[in-house]
Amino acid sequence: MSIFLQTIVILNAIFFLLYGLQCFISPAMTQEFKRFGLPDSQRLLTGALQLLGCAGLVTGFFIPVIGFMASGGLAVMMLVAFLVRMKIRDGFWESAPSLLFLALNSWISWKFYALFVSGIK
Repeated sequence: MSIFLQTIVILNAIFFLLYGLQCFISPAMTQEFKRFGLPDSQRLLTGALQLLGCAGLVTGFFIPVIGFMASGGLAVMMLVAFLVRMKIRDGFWESAPSLLFLALNSWISWKFYALFVSGIK
């Protein structure tokens, strides 16, 4: 695995670690989910899934198939996040991060898949 890919995966994992933790402790995040029209249970589920995704990304360094599944799951989550933002009619700049992380996690997933099928760690 290249140093570039390792760096991107680590930065991505840090982002989802921080965002996942914010889902549990940030009053601003509670308000944001209310703005989305989503219940607290969805906020907590989102936070838990993002923390699991973070752990899966890091585990992917040792077991690429886990990294593949984690980044694929995070990509799907970002697709749903983008659709929610479209539903509530957020503008481009509010929606752009979800598209960026959708693309990034899709790319990471593809890279982990390539490592998995080639048997390289």
